[in-house]
Amino acid sequence: MRSDEPPQSGASEPIGPDPDPVAPEPGPTDRCRRRESPRHGVPVVVAVVAVGGSLGALARFGASLLWPTPAGAFPWTTLTVNAAGCLAIGVLLVAVTEALTALPLLRPFLGTGFLGGFTTFSTYCVDVERLVAADRAATALVYLVATVAAALAAVTAGARGTRRLLAHRSAS
Repeated sequence: MRSDEPPQSGASEPIGPDPDPVAPEPGPTDRCRRRESPRHGVPVVVAVVAVGGSLGALARFGASLLWPTPAGAFPWTTLTVNAAGCLAIGVLLVAVTEALTALPLLRPFLGTGFLGGFTTFSTYCVDVERLVAADRAATALVYLVATVAAALAAVTAGARGTRRLLAHRSAS
């Protein structure tokens, strides 16, 4: 069958979402998927994410108060906050999927909640728009690339460093 043809009836491709909302236990190559504890329902997880997100947004706001970015200047605060959040998410995801699996609400609280509220793609976009509006398109382009590069490097460093630390601890 060509890729542009619709599947024929009786095809083995799923038609809708999986009726079982609980993902299977992660295998060795699927570290990001986790089964949430059956003792915690959706309202508890939503509340945990909301509390974490509020705290993360407050932390980001605090960083902007401590290190304000003047109009038209390079947005170092947002870049630093986003890179720090990516470093933390690299550490967190390895920790909660490989070491702290007994704490099922930690990932939604810290990952989705706190770090989701702390890092800020929307401010990143507004910063780029403000730099372009201030006729600083070259700076905006550098900021666009630097943020993506810093984020990818930070999450990679966090994940690798945490895996090394966990391997060292288990070898000891």
